[in-house]
Amino acid sequence: MSGLIGKKIGMTSIFDENGKNIPCTVIEAGPCVITQVRTKEVDGYEALQLGFDDKKTANKAAEGHAKKAGSAAKRKVVEFQGFEGDFKLGDAITVEHFKEGEFVDVSGTSKGKGFQGVVKRHGFAGVGQATHGQHNRLRAPGSIGAASYPARVFKGMKMAGRMGGDKVKVENLRVLKVVTDKNLIVVKGAVPGHKNSYVIISK
Repeated sequence: MSGLIGKKIGMTSIFDENGKNIPCTVIEAGPCVITQVRTKEVDGYEALQLGFDDKKTANKAAEGHAKKAGSAAKRKVVEFQGFEGDFKLGDAITVEHFKEGEFVDVSGTSKGKGFQGVVKRHGFAGVGQATHGQHNRLRAPGSIGAASYPARVFKGMKMAGRMGGDKVKVENLRVLKVVTDKNLIVVKGAVPGHKNSYVIISK
């Protein structure tokens, strides 16, 4: 799928034509520079490698790779397949690639939440203020296995552990607004990641 690399600016809300308040996310999408063109003859497949957000300091390999495209080294580099048209090395793809009203998929790295218990991580209810003589077990996981058989904990058991920091894709978000002069795209709903984190917008 074709798309762009962007940066999550934050969330806001706008009113539609019916006066309904819609929560939405503002993303700075591009401009992305084509840093490499993959071809079937050389690479075995067709794709465009896009770079976004200049690096302040870069090693010689990154500088040399970007120099072929007449660009500075980029902090985020992603390959996209499915672009239609004739593109060449060094071309810039802007937010005009998207149109208002169409649907896009946004993927990114979710917020890391550290080590969490089963109530927050898996949605367990906990004992709450129930009876059964509980006084310090309100958010405990409870039993995690049987007795001497099978005498082990099964793989995949929902337990406490590190939560977040995973690659997440949110599909079919409607594009509400495209602000071409500021390279901004406004999509309905939430996208993964914290503010200023990189996201990949594809369609």
